[in-house]
Amino acid sequence: MADAPIPSLTADPAAAEQPEPQPVVEQQGMAAHFIVLGIEPGPAAEEKVRAFFGNAAGLTRSVGRRLPEHRLNMVVGIGAAAWDRLFGAPRPAALHEFRELRGNKHHAPATPGDLLLHIRAQTVDMCFELAMQAMRALHGAVRPVDEVHGFRYFDARAMIGFVDGTENPEGREALEATLIGDEDPGFAGGSYVIVQKYLHDMAAWQALSTEEQERVIGRTKADDIELADDVKPANSHVALNVVEDEDGNELAIVRANLPFAMPSRGEYGTYFIGYARDPAVTELMLTNMFIGRPPGNHDRLLDFSTAVTGTLFFVPSQPMLEALADGNPLAAAADESGAAPQPAEPAAGTLRIGSLKGQPQSASPTLKE
Repeated sequence: MADAPIPSLTADPAAAEQPEPQPVVEQQGMAAHFIVLGIEPGPAAEEKVRAFFGNAAGLTRSVGRRLPEHRLNMVVGIGAAAWDRLFGAPRPAALHEFRELRGNKHHAPATPGDLLLHIRAQTVDMCFELAMQAMRALHGAVRPVDEVHGFRYFDARAMIGFVDGTENPEGREALEATLIGDEDPGFAGGSYVIVQKYLHDMAAWQALSTEEQERVIGRTKADDIELADDVKPANSHVALNVVEDEDGNELAIVRANLPFAMPSRGEYGTYFIGYARDPAVTELMLTNMFIGRPPGNHDRLLDFSTAVTGTLFFVPSQPMLEALADGNPLAAAADESGAAPQPAEPAAGTLRIGSLKGQPQSASPTLKE
């Protein structure tokens, strides 16, 4: 891919009144359940899923009231195929299937997923209870695709021993990075999320010296300080995850990653989950990692971490999620007015949703729809 930066997002979703978002920027808890589901065939399953959307917030409140200090919350995401099946047009402008990435050495697979339940709390029991109640509400309508139980590891360390999520934006910046604005007004207050499950080769990783591990990551291990530019390798994880707009401003996403492990099976991993106002930002980061910047200069962390899943979801605002119980509210508005709400034409210098400037489209390495 080319080194050209991608255009800026000029609209400020935090500057205008917006629908209440789902808790995409909620502070990371001590535990999380990441559940990806497929929707069973048939209208009965579809109706049950729509009803769940209308009741998800109420279900979370009911369980959370038992121990409110444990800060239970849940984000519900909807995949592209599921949106088309359940709601049709109009659809969120940047919603599409996860794009497989195949570089010269490493592969980011695209895997199925209709629904995402991202459940967070301070304790595992609260996550479990809400997950159990959600699956009871969805019984017979969905099938499991993947489920991972993550946990906070010491001072927010990943399994490989480095602090994860250090550069996450906070406050207003987090809202600007994650919430759709007037570039797609019908879906304002929503977000996009990409999830990937990574498995680590811990034997190979632990065979490296601490100094070499720091060169792979681009930060010091003990005190989590970014290496100086003249020391940090160009193929370090930190270097390749810095992306900029056309004005040279750094673009951010909000990560809610957690480690997971089953020591008896020798399975150690990281569940990557990145929320963004436009998935193009996350996709560019992943392109840099798997294909390289420039092509071939892939993220060296991938020599020790293998992606085994990859799915993209749209996260409606809270009012839209509840309204989806009765179908697509924008379709109803279109029926009344005779024309569906259309995304605003991007102003000059604004990122066109779903596009990546300089993204590879053909030949090896490839990025596939």
